[in-house]
Amino acid sequence: MRLRHKPWAGDFIAEHSEYAISNPEQYRGKWHEVFGNDNPIHIEVGTGKGQFLAGMSQQNSDINYIGIELFDSVIVAAIQKAVDLQSSNLKFLNVNAKDLAEYFAPGEIDRVYLNFSDPWPKSRHAKRRLTYKSFLALYEEILVKGGEIHFKTDNQGLFEYSLISFSEYGLQLKFVSLDLHNSEYEGNVMTEYEEKFSEKGQRIYRVEARYMNEAIQN
Repeated sequence: MRLRHKPWAGDFIAEHSEYAISNPEQYRGKWHEVFGNDNPIHIEVGTGKGQFLAGMSQQNSDINYIGIELFDSVIVAAIQKAVDLQSSNLKFLNVNAKDLAEYFAPGEIDRVYLNFSDPWPKSRHAKRRLTYKSFLALYEEILVKGGEIHFKTDNQGLFEYSLISFSEYGLQLKFVSLDLHNSEYEGNVMTEYEEKFSEKGQRIYRVEARYMNEAIQN
């Protein structure tokens, strides 16, 4: 994906500190204070232009959402959505996902969303995939016991790789869908990429993966 440079992005982000959190490391272990409540916290790693989290924040007012996005020229669109919606349960971090443990304390996050992540198709780049084992270990560190990853993609190769990666790590796979938009799944909130790909007739793959570090109670 070619990114268009936006020289004004830094100023825009700084002007909207109510949504774009600077120096997030100072809030490690204190994110409930930032939101002003004890609601569950869900994060999206690679939030892009923010359509997914904007929709989720409106659909679930009792959940706090944090979008993680490395590129300032992209996250400005997500922040603008939050400004327009006046979403009190939505924040953004313009940081690198590999440093998540610096921003969140163990057990502070309830769920991780991975939506249409870069597939990094070359084998030598496997470690960069957000479903690689080192990232799975990172998510496990910040998630509550028995926390979940919800993953969506249009890339069949990445989906197959991720199912194997999840399984080898020891996660329990739930609600595996090979064609999300023709399934019985309800409440799906689409990302910008998802809308574009589905309009072209491409399949959307989805899975929920749960860490087995706590006894499951049904």
